[in-house]
Amino acid sequence: MREIVVCGEGLVDLVPAGEGPLAALTPALGGGPYNVAITLGRLGSAVSLCSRLSTDGYGEALTGALRSAGVNLSLLQRGPEPTTLALTSIGADGSAQYSFYLEGTADRLVEDPGQLTRTVGALAFGTLSMVLEPGASTYEDLLRRSHAEGRLTLLDPNIRVGVIDDPDGYRSRFANWLPDLDIVKVSDDDAAWLAEGPSGTGPAQWLRAGVGAVVITRGGDGLTAVTPDFTVEVEASAVSVVDTIGAGDTICGAVLHWLSLHRMLDPAQVRSMSRNDWSDALTFAAKAAAVTVSRPGADPPWAGEL
Repeated sequence: MREIVVCGEGLVDLVPAGEGPLAALTPALGGGPYNVAITLGRLGSAVSLCSRLSTDGYGEALTGALRSAGVNLSLLQRGPEPTTLALTSIGADGSAQYSFYLEGTADRLVEDPGQLTRTVGALAFGTLSMVLEPGASTYEDLLRRSHAEGRLTLLDPNIRVGVIDDPDGYRSRFANWLPDLDIVKVSDDDAAWLAEGPSGTGPAQWLRAGVGAVVITRGGDGLTAVTPDFTVEVEASAVSVVDTIGAGDTICGAVLHWLSLHRMLDPAQVRSMSRNDWSDALTFAAKAAAVTVSRPGADPPWAGEL
């Protein structure tokens, strides 16, 4: 089984334990890339996390959970800087909104991991780590280098508007990543935001720029895969939603796991996938996400739960 390297931040979500502005906050381990790595580890993929975590108590908890999920820690960097915190609010429909405390935090200071081993078949990037410098430039360099080496690349921009100081500048930068991406995963809200402004683009333009497939999450309305040749839609699995924290990250991890299981963890293989292949991959991802949203916080399923 080829290894998947997930690149980006781990942080702690502070989730209200009750109602009202002064409700107690419960810490929960999270961060988009971190959740993707946990998902892959729990499902049984060979996975590493390339990131920098704090040596504080939260960082120790994040590291321990990675180890418990079977995530390889050989690319994990540690430092004395604090852990990023995300203050979370949950809407009536279970949707989550975030505000961040991230000045001088550990994940922003990640260093280039150097040459990856030949066993690495794919890399996944996303969320805050592709916005906040100096780490964002480090990850961007790794993305371009890995694509040039023939490894599969996936990006989930997972837009957090509150941390993007220059929206049009970010959209322009996103457009420049497209030739180096094989899969782009976005929510429907992300896609709408990325299409705004003078530098805005949409899935059709992403595919023309060289992306092999775009996976769009539509909440309770299901999942869509768009390729240059066809579009595939699957329904969301019926479930009682507690909150949506980590749902999109679970989908990223589940799609990559499906590709690995079916020996399609390769840029050319992704571009040759049939309608049935994408339908099967999205159906598997929807089932995995249904488990995550049925319980509080980012708590992806283990293989036995599927």
